[in-house]
Amino acid sequence: MSRPRSLRRDLSLGLALGVAVLWLSALLLAGGVLRHELNEVSDSALQEAAERILSIAIVELTNSSDGSAARRISPLDADDEYLTYAIYDGSGRVVLYSHEAHRKLFSGAPRLGFWNRHDYRLYGTEAVSGAYRIAAAEPLEHRRETLVRTVGALAWPMAALLPLTVLWVWWLTRRRLRPMTRLSEAIQDRDETDLSPVATENLQAEFVPLGESINRLMQRMSRALEAERAFTSSAAHELRTPIAAALAQVQRLTRELIKEPQRQRAQHLETELKRLARLAEKLLQLARAEGAGILRETESDLVPILSLTLDDFRKEGAGSRLHAEMPEEALSHIDPDAFGILTRNLIENALNHSPEGTPIEIMLSASGRLSVANDCVIVPPDEVLRLRQRFERGKAASHGSGLGLAIAESIARAANGSLQLSSPIPGRVAGFLAVFDPQQPRASNVR
Repeated sequence: MSRPRSLRRDLSLGLALGVAVLWLSALLLAGGVLRHELNEVSDSALQEAAERILSIAIVELTNSSDGSAARRISPLDADDEYLTYAIYDGSGRVVLYSHEAHRKLFSGAPRLGFWNRHDYRLYGTEAVSGAYRIAAAEPLEHRRETLVRTVGALAWPMAALLPLTVLWVWWLTRRRLRPMTRLSEAIQDRDETDLSPVATENLQAEFVPLGESINRLMQRMSRALEAERAFTSSAAHELRTPIAAALAQVQRLTRELIKEPQRQRAQHLETELKRLARLAEKLLQLARAEGAGILRETESDLVPILSLTLDDFRKEGAGSRLHAEMPEEALSHIDPDAFGILTRNLIENALNHSPEGTPIEIMLSASGRLSVANDCVIVPPDEVLRLRQRFERGKAASHGSGLGLAIAESIARAANGSLQLSSPIPGRVAGFLAVFDPQQPRASNVR
């Protein structure tokens, strides 16, 4: 499954790339406009310079007593000459060159107006009724260098501002999407038991319907779960009295029956009624575990709760198998009744799924961490995962209801703790270990 896309990343990258493309487009458009304007200004300057030079050259040539050979103007300094020219007489013969003019460039009869030749821009005009003509030339490379330098002067500030723009876009999208991020984190961090409404304050108008829809969905789920818990609790509670009455009648019938076949059937019926009574009790515990009130504001000592639970098992004849280690005090915010239900279910699970006579190791730490370990064959990892589900008994032959670990899991989650199941026991070759760790974000499996 591919990783979901990030809205914040998509907006940041999209806006940053969009701004960069728009800036580049604007720069290219400005370069095109600048090139057009630069050509117009340069052509105008070239035309004006040619007309001025021609008027001066006519005076020079009229007053000159030199022969008919073409003369070259001597330079005043050693600087490069961007503008070169040639003066022609009426027959098209060159009579005067600028000092860096190329003869090849000005060979042939001059034209009037603008034209390009040998990567030069030329302009020609005439005076004295065509007796004199001039062709002035400017290298196009000069215009290109000017355009490149001008566009570069515009591009460098844009390039320098682009990282700042990207940071600004990233910061702005992060800040504007922060309410939506908080909403997402609030939903992600919740467990199955937290169906309280999520906060929709400061959400943008586009996200308010989403938050309200989530709250309406949670309200419907909460009502459905409350109805399910109420039905389970009521049904189990209502079943206790008739089951107890039926069990008493069957036990009396068992004592009165003399013939062995009828007596055995009555004993089987008594066993099934006891199993049904245990199931009703487990359903009551499950409804209690999935309800509210698992955590208390004040801390209570868990050591007496564990001691009372162990005493109950000793009265039932399983005391010799239980080996418990407890501190003098173990304070926790978990409700004492809920902790008693969790402890009893973990110990019952260990007794039901371990060989007869093997010890059950129980350890309670001062922080409220409870571990119950029993000897058994290795439980496969996929079966360990399924053991948290309701009515999942595993492959061991036992009379359990399949609700013990589901009840313990519900209590652990409601207490913001974790229930860790592992097989084999860490450091051993076999066995099963159940660990309740309070104040943990979620449950996990150790394989």
